Amino acid sequence: MNWITKPFDELTPLELYKIIQLRNEVFVVEQNCVFQDADDKDQKCYHLMGWNEDRLAAYTRLVPVGVSYPNYISIGRVITNPKDRRSGFGKELMRVSIDKCYELWGKAPIKIGAQLYLKNFYESFGFQQISDVYDEDGIDHIEMLL
Repeated sequence: MNWITKPFDELTPLELYKIIQLRNEVFVVEQNCVFQDADDKDQKCYHLMGWNEDRLAAYTRLVPVGVSYPNYISIGRVITNPKDRRSGFGKELMRVSIDKCYELWGKAPIKIGAQLYLKNFYESFGFQQISDVYDEDGIDHIEMLL
């Protein structure tokens, strides 16, 4: 796996296309969720891409303080390509994402909005649930903090 992290304005057109394509494939089509993915946060974030040869296999959006949460950095749009699931890339993706957040912004608390069914996955990295279940775009979510 080749991990690349870039701010938005350094993404190539192909990288941006592959990110949008994967986010649409998983969040819109697979999860049958109609939502506004282009939320004006991408331009303020770093984008962590895991390339398996020429395929975008894993991706997260690394979010600085003040963009998603007033006092916390965050990790969002966590995706493993359906072709690469059960490969361990998801766990590697989260480890690399956490480390990259600390590298970019220091070892500060990380807050996420997690899909409820992934609670145990995020707990395996030390995240703890800090909110009740809430609906976001028809999917149960919880806030978690590391």
